[in-house]
Amino acid sequence: MPTTCARFANMNRSLTLGGIGSGYIYAAWKGQATYTTPNFNGFQVSVGIFNPNQASKAAGIGHDTVAGNTGGTLAAASGAALQDRFGLEGKASYTFAADNFSGKLWVSGASYDITYNAAGAAYTASAADLGANINAGNIGLTGYYYTGEGVGTTIFGQLGSTSAGAKRDSDGGYLQATYILPTKTKLGLAYGVSKLDLAAGDTAATLLRENERITLGLYHPLTKHLNLVAEYNDVSSKTHTNVERDNKTGSLGAILFF
Repeated sequence: MPTTCARFANMNRSLTLGGIGSGYIYAAWKGQATYTTPNFNGFQVSVGIFNPNQASKAAGIGHDTVAGNTGGTLAAASGAALQDRFGLEGKASYTFAADNFSGKLWVSGASYDITYNAAGAAYTASAADLGANINAGNIGLTGYYYTGEGVGTTIFGQLGSTSAGAKRDSDGGYLQATYILPTKTKLGLAYGVSKLDLAAGDTAATLLRENERITLGLYHPLTKHLNLVAEYNDVSSKTHTNVERDNKTGSLGAILFF
């Protein structure tokens, strides 16, 4: 899914997985042929064909692997591809700026065919997202939402269907706010959530239902190319039987830009 969404889109990359799986789906790096139009007063469109993911069913991509619903007959040694046609992706964006005010709006979508058994049975996985980023003076606000069928959660395609090929719906997004202090230190607060629904005939009682995340961060530029980083993350994961696990982490580090 083509997107600019990474935790704190206007902030620095962090030392952790960011908002992957708790606010957006990681689209992965793929070979592609993409055409991007010229910039028409801030408006721009990109369309492309993308190399399909060549993961085997044993890797858990495209179906669930929890106890009681492993199903499927593809094995890692089979070399069978889960996606057997080029993916189609597109994105439209609009960027604007005036005085001390700037921002960006974007919408994008993706479509892939997923093969889920050795007989070649397949379904079409599709996803769409939209977002907005607005900056006024020292304040930055970002909102993002995605929805999909058969695309799963966390990584594009993971847990996207049952072993019988029934697609699972998923959606999520994040909200974030940043403020640049007089010391040039950027303070950020973000909330993200990713949800995965049960499909028809689903019997996976322990299937993930949602990941929820709160992130608080401080980002201080020592130089143009070196930033100090401090972050706190509180991530909660729940199954469809309401079993919950929490993970609280803190990190300190530095980011070098070159």
